[in-house]
Amino acid sequence: MKYKDYYNNDYIFNFSQKIFSVMPDFGQENFCHSLISRLDDKELFARFNYIVDAMRESMTGDYSKNIQAFFNMLGPELAQPEGMFNFGWWLWPIGRYVERYGNENWSLSLSFLKELTKRFTGEFAIRPLLQEHPKEIMDELIKWTLDENVHVRRLASEGVRIRLPWSQKLFAALDEFERYTTILTNLKDDPEKFVQKSVGNNLNDLYKDAPEKADFIISQWEKLGQSKAQDWIIKHGRRNQK
Repeated sequence: MKYKDYYNNDYIFNFSQKIFSVMPDFGQENFCHSLISRLDDKELFARFNYIVDAMRESMTGDYSKNIQAFFNMLGPELAQPEGMFNFGWWLWPIGRYVERYGNENWSLSLSFLKELTKRFTGEFAIRPLLQEHPKEIMDELIKWTLDENVHVRRLASEGVRIRLPWSQKLFAALDEFERYTTILTNLKDDPEKFVQKSVGNNLNDLYKDAPEKADFIISQWEKLGQSKAQDWIIKHGRRNQK
């Protein structure tokens, strides 16, 4: 099954019930009527946008109130690192909602994404926040690099990638290079391969746009010593270098 086919009529009905369970004034009937049998010819991200448009029309206009309600529908945290790509698909339109409107209350959005990423990825939704508030967001991400939850640590890295797949390029890494370097450095010895891969991909992205900065980060790491995790990250980051 293609990813887009997950977001079908059954999904819309079940998703509407989940929202209604935490938001009694949600216009469930209007939401379903505007989407049922109207997504079949749409690609994945177009479906998300249609769903988010219908959410916007069927909920209160108070973004912060809506996000507070969404906290209550997230469900249990994932037990395994890679689980977000196995179990959390139903949450993607909520992430898309935050991606589109999160700067209406960026600090609340960031708090929500810290919880969302424990169930499904928040890597797309965090990027508009970084675009508008790079210093404030990256200061918080530096704290996230020390979090006990592997998904939170991964999002601290994955969200700041310059060339995140399925997303527009983001240059917060270059504009706030000192903060960016701190994020990667805090994670260079992370025990989880899930996080190591993200840090390596950051370096790989950086080599494409500012190779001298990637070399600088690695040279600083090497002054601090070596570790198996760090060696793997560097190799992964340099995989396209001749």
